[in-house]
Order: sequence, then C-alpha cells, then structure tokens
Amino acid sequence: MRKTSPKKRIILPDPAFKDKEVTRFVNNLMLDGKKSTAFTIFYDAMKLVEEKTKEDEKSALEVWRKALENITPHVEVKSRRVGGATFQVPMEVRPDRKVSVSMKNLILYARKRSGKSMSEKLAAEILAAYKEEGGAFKRKEDMHKMAEANRAFSHFRF
Repeated sequence: MRKTSPKKRIILPDPAFKDKEVTRFVNNLMLDGKKSTAFTIFYDAMKLVEEKTKEDEKSALEVWRKALENITPHVEVKSRRVGGATFQVPMEVRPDRKVSVSMKNLILYARKRSGKSMSEKLAAEILAAYKEEGGAFKRKEDMHKMAEANRAFSHFRF
C-alpha cells in the first residue's frame, strides 16, 4: 500500500453499559445506518438473556462476553499461491480481527435462526454460544479443524 494506513476511529461507549465493545457490536448489528434500532435490538436481547440466566450469578453482559470468547477463533486458513498451486495455509488471527470475526459470526448465525424478532434470535444465539453450542460455535470449530487439517502447509506462511 503506497499511502499510510488509515487512523483508527474513536468508538464512544454505549449509553447503558458504558462499554466500547458493546458499541462495536451494535455497529456490526446495524443495518442501513439505523443505530438506535440496533441498540434497541441489543438491549432487548440482553434483557432476555438476563431473564433466562437468573439462576446463574452472572450479569447479561458477562454472559455476552463469555459467549463472544467461546466463539473467537484463534487460527484460520488463508489461500496462498505457490508455483501454480493454491494451498490453504493456517495462520494465527490478529487480535483485532479475532473480535471482529467473532462478533460478525454471532450476528450472522443469529440472523439465520428461526424466531419472531431479531432480539429473540440474538438472545438465543448468545445463550447457545455461552453454552458452547450453536452455529457460531460450530463455525469456530470448523475453522480450527480446517487449520489442523492443513498444518502440513504451515511452512508457506507469509
């Protein structure tokens, strides 16, 4: 890249939890610039998670954080072309990309779920990820299996 890399944008903490990660998640959840709708969906999902995990001593935000941690990939495969052949080379995921991938996977599989409202789907996917099951967790497991299967090509790292 000829130009310098772009500066990181400053993300303000969300109004309810005063957390920058929540804002980052809501920005990923947002469609067509409707941020207030995305915040409403997220907060409703958090209320549903709170109701369903009353017997646990954890707050909804802690459950959400643990769910994100459970679906965060550590390795992924990237295509690398060597001498006319394309190899799937396992690579470690950068820390900022780890968070981004886990958030996007959680939202993607929440959207694919069957349910009435988006907040219900999101709450169900958060709880599934917290219990180490569901689509987003399976995606992480598949990424790790793929990296393990292609470990022989790890010497092609770039």
